[in-house]
Amino acid sequence: MKDVYKLSADGYRGLNAVEEYVNSSEIPRGLLELVRIRASQINGCAVCIDMHSRKARSVGESDERLWSVAAWRDTPFFTDAERAALALTEAITRIADSSVGVPDDSWDEATDHFTDAELAALVTAIASVNAWNRINVATRLVAGSFR
Repeated sequence: MKDVYKLSADGYRGLNAVEEYVNSSEIPRGLLELVRIRASQINGCAVCIDMHSRKARSVGESDERLWSVAAWRDTPFFTDAERAALALTEAITRIADSSVGVPDDSWDEATDHFTDAELAALVTAIASVNAWNRINVATRLVAGSFR
């Protein structure tokens, strides 16, 4: 279904409005892109992995960090705040895998590093990329199709 975004133009505009809000938040753009990449890896969305890796590079993320985001726990390349955001990303993306939704330890760690407004933006970013992932995977869009 290659024309999903044309066929759902109002929905596409709505999702883009969410992205505009998230991108204007206080969350650093590089971190937003890392979060988007990690959720997309979990969801198997090649379109978003490709897109957000390119965007991350354009805002200064190194290849080393991009190659390591899937194994962020086992590398020294991420700050404590970034680790908290990536853990929250995984918990929210895999929300159905936990009987408590998002575990308290994920929230506790995130609240140590982000304000309430930043957490709201981060949660919205994670929810948004998960929505994009589901549309792209469901309609079998191909990586590179947005270049």
